[in-house]
Amino acid sequence: MKMVNKFKKVLDEGKVAVGTCVDSYSPAVIEITGYSGLDFCRIDSEYSWRRDESMEHMMRAAALVGITPMVRVEKGNPYLISKAFQVGAGAILVSDIANYEEALAVVKASKFAPRGIRGFSSFSFSGGWGTRGGEDWVNWSDTELLVGIMVENEHIIPHLDQIFAIEGLDYCLFGPADYSMSLGLRSAKKNHPKVQEAIKRTVEAAAKHKKAVGIGIGEPWEEEAKKYMDMGCRFIEIGHELGILSSVWNSAGSRIRALER
Repeated sequence: MKMVNKFKKVLDEGKVAVGTCVDSYSPAVIEITGYSGLDFCRIDSEYSWRRDESMEHMMRAAALVGITPMVRVEKGNPYLISKAFQVGAGAILVSDIANYEEALAVVKASKFAPRGIRGFSSFSFSGGWGTRGGEDWVNWSDTELLVGIMVENEHIIPHLDQIFAIEGLDYCLFGPADYSMSLGLRSAKKNHPKVQEAIKRTVEAAAKHKKAVGIGIGEPWEEEAKKYMDMGCRFIEIGHELGILSSVWNSAGSRIRALER
């Protein structure tokens, strides 16, 4: 399955990639993200992991509409990274990285030897069920599939320069909510000065090594996006699909009920 990695293509062109997060495990939702013109869809397997055929169906939906599926998994399990790539992910994202050693382990789990420890088998959706195996597929996997980490822990900040210097690490997604919690703020406080300073330091360190930083935004969409694009963020995640649906339905329902008064 040597499809074009739209997310990588946009970043390589120096443009800002736009995507969203999908929590519902619905292939139809994945399809509409592609039909809407988005560049990537993050499938969150950190907080919801269905060990059934759901992920495979979402990967096929992503291939159908040409959007890059980014799969987020927990740290500490290299086999989840391998499975995500085998099933068709165009990018992986590993949560809660705190230091250089953890970041390096993510890259090693993502790459074939001699750069890493990923096991070889092309009998998967990514490998065309054995029809696209061999050196060509290995080289494509090692160069076209993107490797990312979450920056969401205050302990990672002093190590950012060393981490972004790792060959094979392509991007990070800054997580304001968990970063706020790591500071002891007890809730998501994205605009807290310490959180904002961490975002700026992350972008500066990444830019030094030509790596991309992304962040999730909420309404007002344009204002939030411009703020972080001006800061240097290279990709923007537009909310979560269930949160967007809830917001639209709540707003529309409230306005309609108000007509009776």
